[in-house]
Amino acid sequence: MEALTLAQAQQIIAGALAQSKASGYLPMGVAVLDDAGNLKAFAREDGASMFRFEIAQGKAWGSIGMGVSSRVLAQRAKDNPNFLLSLAASSSGRFLPQPGAVLIKNAAGQVLGAVGASGGTGDEDEAICIAGVQSAGLVAG
Repeated sequence: MEALTLAQAQQIIAGALAQSKASGYLPMGVAVLDDAGNLKAFAREDGASMFRFEIAQGKAWGSIGMGVSSRVLAQRAKDNPNFLLSLAASSSGRFLPQPGAVLIKNAAGQVLGAVGASGGTGDEDEAICIAGVQSAGLVAG
């Protein structure tokens, strides 16, 4: 079974932040988690506001825990809010179903982890996550 490496996690962050800068977004925080939801790497740009880590990690943690992007989780929260609120409560607030995180997969489709970002809109956060995953030669899901 393939595992997400620290080098890959750092490349994902570098690619995500490069995309953020190229797009003119506000300062971001980016968290990469492994397939068990453990923090692999994190970066917070100079000038990023507080809560960037907690939000980025919560988006990625929910994504890896449920096996889908946080955009899908946000839609599920609209469709079944009580279930998603229960998940957030049972995870001591670590579960954040808001757009801005994607799964990290290898070419064979194996889930290696998730990356979440915080600092822009959900669409901006998600876009830099996808760019970061692709910059590492992996597949965003």
